[in-house]
Amino acid sequence: MKKTTRQIKIGAVSIGGNSPCAVQSMCSTDTRDVAATLIQIERLIGAGCEIIRCAVPDMDAAVALGQIKRESSIPVIADIHFDYKLALQVLEGGIDGLRLNPGNIGEKWKVAEVVRAAAERQVPIRIGVNAGSLEKELLERYGHPTPEAMVESALGHVRILEELGYDQIKISLKASDVMKTVAAYRLLSERVDYPLHIGITEAGTLFSGTIKSSVGLGILLAEGIGDTLRVSLTGDVLDEVRVGYEILKSLGLRQRGVNFVSCPTCGRCQINLVKVAEEVEKRLQGIDKRITVAVMGCAVNGPGEAREADVGIAGGKGEGLLFRHGEIIRKVPEHQLADALMEEINKL
Repeated sequence: MKKTTRQIKIGAVSIGGNSPCAVQSMCSTDTRDVAATLIQIERLIGAGCEIIRCAVPDMDAAVALGQIKRESSIPVIADIHFDYKLALQVLEGGIDGLRLNPGNIGEKWKVAEVVRAAAERQVPIRIGVNAGSLEKELLERYGHPTPEAMVESALGHVRILEELGYDQIKISLKASDVMKTVAAYRLLSERVDYPLHIGITEAGTLFSGTIKSSVGLGILLAEGIGDTLRVSLTGDVLDEVRVGYEILKSLGLRQRGVNFVSCPTCGRCQINLVKVAEEVEKRLQGIDKRITVAVMGCAVNGPGEAREADVGIAGGKGEGLLFRHGEIIRKVPEHQLADALMEEINKL
């Protein structure tokens, strides 16, 4: 059961409370290149991205982000480090959220200016603690970035905002170590009721990063922890969104796109199941239907799985049976299986 947290709004997207875990990503484009960034955001929206974050390394990027925000159909968060003037600029430009650690901004009056501007516009601030950039004094005390040190860092930033009367807060605690991240979120979840943004940072490429993220985020989500998530991958940002939804889908927390089932193949298989399954999965990426599609390779488990799916195939020798809602439609030659399956899907 999901832990109930305070609810905040990032643009039109509700975070926390009883709202489902939102899927977000971060643009890999140069924010100063407005056209390229907007193109990438549109591609991410097509994959289901609900919130997007953009880096703001300098004032040119801060100004450009105002235009990006105006033309984006999903909420935009500004990623700010060290310079409070960048935060003031993006707030003036209408940004929906800030990722900003107040302890890194400098003098308290600078933080107060940012908080005042954010409060006037009801813009939430995400405190983002990363194991790779903990404060020097915490590293000296704990020896290395332990879960306890990460939580203490987060609570220190929270106190700065609370002392300024601000509570529109979201928190993240990320490390590349899966179980360290899990432990940190568990500790923090017991200490605060602010909404939590979860992720395994620097998780790696599509293969290793998906595994680490699925394990770490899966544990947290199964324990009811997590109000938004980002799957951090080295590669195409669209994969971050796709993997995020697959994690949520596997836990029964969100449903987007097709539930795709395929068998691992074995010596009984007499069709090129890998080729058929990969082609079908690729063609399913643009389809958002609440259906289950099964691509199975042999007569042992194939008919049963295909029969339980909305649409499915069960392979035979150089051919396969095509099922729809539990009924056999027809027998199809191997080279036509993917086309026949997609034809039935499009009829639903």
